[in-house]
Amino acid sequence: MDDGGKGEDGAGRAAPSKRKDARRNKETLLDAAATVFVRSGVEAPVRDIAAEAGVGMGTIYRHFPTRADLIIAVYRHQVEACAEAGPALLASSASPHAALGQWINLFVDFLVTKHGLAAVLQSDSSGFDTLHTYFLDRLLPVCTELFDAATAAGEIRSGLDPYEVMRGVGNLCIGAGSDERYDPRHLVELLIAGLRHPH
Repeated sequence: MDDGGKGEDGAGRAAPSKRKDARRNKETLLDAAATVFVRSGVEAPVRDIAAEAGVGMGTIYRHFPTRADLIIAVYRHQVEACAEAGPALLASSASPHAALGQWINLFVDFLVTKHGLAAVLQSDSSGFDTLHTYFLDRLLPVCTELFDAATAAGEIRSGLDPYEVMRGVGNLCIGAGSDERYDPRHLVELLIAGLRHPH
């Protein structure tokens, strides 16, 4: 009787472990796809992604039957990584303003490297609208949390709108990939420095 109970417990433990492995494998695929997309564009051959991830092409098709499925999953995966970074930076940085600056840098990386994804997704306007809403729903609260912490610490001016700042950063990033003389990071640094509370 006791052995049967142990067996059930063992099976119960195995299932979450299997799910965790599957999730980790999927994240490895998405990280590999993101790397290849940034390097070679979203039309890169699936075999390149498989090689980057160290898996067979069948594994990718099993998770993502179409290229659109893969592109959308990569986009969502990168949004999640950016969202999760906010609270982690707030907990580990020297100050809320430092955390905000580091998070905005990650946001810039996302915007600059994922611009190709956004362009492809715009060809399916309804799919892009859904993802754009998801993007704002996930990232605006994180940006707001960082702004609130920096304001409460007296580090940045009060009355700033995080949405406006996110839009401003986004506008500074437009065209970054098409003009080698233009790096938005310098201007974004000036913007973040300008948020400082005047002492």
